[in-house]
Amino acid sequence: MCQACGYPMTLIKLDLTGLKCPLPALKTRKALKTLAPGDVLEVHCTDPLAVIDIPGLIGETGDKVEITDRTEQRIVFMIEKANRPIGDINARSIDRPRPDRDN
Repeated sequence: MCQACGYPMTLIKLDLTGLKCPLPALKTRKALKTLAPGDVLEVHCTDPLAVIDIPGLIGETGDKVEITDRTEQRIVFMIEKANRPIGDINARSIDRPRPDRDN
């Protein structure tokens, strides 16, 4: 049970070992779109750039991320899905008027 939202929590494991940038971040984004609020995605990666790319992705989506294991051979992320869909966040940032442009 998710403590923040009260929904039943599901743990989904995503094995991205062997994939190189940008595939770990892209596949993580795709997997997050299918999750319900409170679900947890456990992501296993071997690409060293994932320690930059995946937290950067989570900064965009508003979800929560924690690196639970980091060795020379692998990185394991635990990502908890936030209460809002990724599409809502992206739509807001795209639709916002920019002060440096004429409308």
